[in-house]
Amino acid sequence: MKESSQIQLNAEQFQTEILKKLKAELLELSKNSQLKEPKEILTRQDVAELCQVDISTVNNWKNNGVITAYGLGGRVYYKRSEIEKSMIKIN
Repeated sequence: MKESSQIQLNAEQFQTEILKKLKAELLELSKNSQLKEPKEILTRQDVAELCQVDISTVNNWKNNGVITAYGLGGRVYYKRSEIEKSMIKIN
């Protein structure tokens, strides 16, 4: 047989305990969430405008392995996140 214990809380203490448990559950849920930000896909022209360079420079970067290109139906695309990661910090 299980023993039960009674704890007396006033309304404010009860509310605080409920909020604490709710925050913990929401934090755990957000850690395990499958929701991810969609990846933004850019064209060559978009990349050129973003980096303020000519399209030929974007092609040179692709050919030299500076940035990665993706193809679909004869078109070339780039992932914005990868373009931003390719940028290096200059001191």
